Amino acid sequence: MELPLDHFRLIGVSPSATSEEILRAFQLRLDKTPDEGFTYEVLTQRSELLRLTADLLTDPESRREYENLLLNGASGLEFSSNREVAGLILLWESGSPKEAFKITRKALQPPQTPALGSSREADLTLLAALTSRDSAIQEQQLRSYSNAADFLHEGIQLLQRMGKLGEIRKDLEEDLVSLLPFRILDLLSRDLNDQESHKKGLSMLENLIVKRGGLEGNNKSEYGNYLNQQEFEAFFQQIKPYLTVQEQIDLFLGLQKRGSLEAGFLAFLSLTAIGFSRRKPEKLFEARRILKKLNLSGLDSMPLVGCLDLLLADIEKASARFSSSSDEKLRDWLNNYPGNNLEAICIFCKNWLENDVLVGYRDIDLKEVDLDSWFEDREIQEFIETLEKKSNKTTIKSNFQNQQIKKESSTKITDDFDSTLDNIDESRLPLPGGIKQAYEKLDIQENKFNEEIFKNKPIEFYKYLIEKIAELKFVFGEFLEDKHITSRTPYLIYLYAFLILFTFGIGIGFLRNNFKNSIQDDAVEDKPFIALDKNQKVSDNDITQEIKKNSSNKLNSIPEKSTAINSSKFKALTTASPSLEEVRDLINIWLLKKSNYLAGKSELNLSTIVSNGLIDRTIEERQNDIKKGIYKQITSQILNIDLKSQTSSRIVVLVELNYLEGILKDSGEFVNETSLNPLKVKYILGFSNKSWKLVDFVSGL
Repeated sequence: MELPLDHFRLIGVSPSATSEEILRAFQLRLDKTPDEGFTYEVLTQRSELLRLTADLLTDPESRREYENLLLNGASGLEFSSNREVAGLILLWESGSPKEAFKITRKALQPPQTPALGSSREADLTLLAALTSRDSAIQEQQLRSYSNAADFLHEGIQLLQRMGKLGEIRKDLEEDLVSLLPFRILDLLSRDLNDQESHKKGLSMLENLIVKRGGLEGNNKSEYGNYLNQQEFEAFFQQIKPYLTVQEQIDLFLGLQKRGSLEAGFLAFLSLTAIGFSRRKPEKLFEARRILKKLNLSGLDSMPLVGCLDLLLADIEKASARFSSSSDEKLRDWLNNYPGNNLEAICIFCKNWLENDVLVGYRDIDLKEVDLDSWFEDREIQEFIETLEKKSNKTTIKSNFQNQQIKKESSTKITDDFDSTLDNIDESRLPLPGGIKQAYEKLDIQENKFNEEIFKNKPIEFYKYLIEKIAELKFVFGEFLEDKHITSRTPYLIYLYAFLILFTFGIGIGFLRNNFKNSIQDDAVEDKPFIALDKNQKVSDNDITQEIKKNSSNKLNSIPEKSTAINSSKFKALTTASPSLEEVRDLINIWLLKKSNYLAGKSELNLSTIVSNGLIDRTIEERQNDIKKGIYKQITSQILNIDLKSQTSSRIVVLVELNYLEGILKDSGEFVNETSLNPLKVKYILGFSNKSWKLVDFVSGL
């Protein structure tokens, strides 16, 4: 067997070494034999080969002849079969473990497989294990981690096949596990043209993360001893820039489906990055949907959603999101910004995109964000226009469905109305009023159902009236027969009929007037909060002073006339089409009564103008405050009110408020303050039991 080795490398000296240096190296090699467990026979052969080499190189004539052979192209040494293993050991010791491993592995395979249980088999197996380990170390030093892992993997397979050296095999397996992160980095950092290596690296990365229990590392895995959470995060930050934005989206969405919340947030960032950099606004919609569903502890998602709203040209929603942020420093910065609110939001969004979104991707190199070019892009403009048209079509479709509801059953009415409320929930914010509960839907559905029955009742009443008229004709005929009236003159019969019908008509009119008066009396009696005395007038300033008197000094920043009510103009909303001013007065009543109730000053007796679900929700909010030992002082002022839509059973108005909410402990100690100027709120009124009621509101639009 010829080995890629010369006598100078075999003994470990340079070609210019003197005879004394050669003898000194020879002695050192004899004294330092491998102690890994080779047989005495092969170690003896190793010593003999070293001695032959030392003799050749220290003899001037023999050395001269050998050097001439090297100059003429000789490159290897020939070893007899009984000295092959010793020669391979010397090749390994000379610093060529990779060459030694390849030749040793070949010697262990057919047709060169040694006899089972022989010393040759034992020595070759041990040498294969040692050379695979040293080959991996050598490749790691060259930062070729994938090749290093291949050597370890081949060595492990060989030892498994031979069924020997279990302890060494375990060491190799541990080395292979600890090498995995570096191996992934090696595969992914290669040129993108090497698609096979890149796909292999992606697959290994996903398997590593899954075994660890997501990006959070929730599972105990075989990698725990080599890659703790802090080390993994550092590794992931190093590897992330070698992934394209689409690769990151696919990876993170897959991990999110397995339950990783961190992956969901990274998927949101990646979708935002590809949406902005590639001018794909539909990706921003997907990103916003993912972010809204995330429940990451400590994450203030409002400004992030606000940035997406801004990029989708929804300025009002963006402003409301930022105003609802739980970050006090951010709100202070927005309030104290020298320019307008939109300019501040644009600056925040630009910095967020540059520093947090558009970094860490192999195929995105956007140094500076230009929002002007984004909004000037024709494709973006067309998308937003299409979105607006779609929104209008949705409104028209909704109206058409409302017409179809009249022809459907009551169950269908309830389902469709639930769907409408779900659409409202998508955009609502918790302040003010809290999250809408399920029983609110039931209350609105009940009103809808009653309204539908009322609309269909004339048909049933008509059928009922026909039956009763027929019965009346029969009874009246029997009466005439019994009294022998039909035998009398026609003139007398006509007189009797006229008197009966006249009496019947007066009775019906009398009952109708009494019924109408009772309804009006009930409507008046159900309004305990409205002054009925025409001489008694409650002015705007009186009510404002009452609110301000019960508020702390901290809450006096809103101008006067907060939630003021001109009760002399307010009437019960029993008319089919109330005016905008009447709706405004109703909302003012609600705001005043609600603020007094949450401050613990009065009861919430508003059942005639507010739905039961909305009242129950406010009562629940107050009960929660009592448990916490706090109360709320709220001042609000309607700045503007616009009618958005109106039907025979539903009115929607958009109201702009100056809103200030303070939270105080029962002892009077100030806790917190929230100011929204302006706050946009959509109020929804429904017609129920012959009057209009406030059934719901959506804040933070």
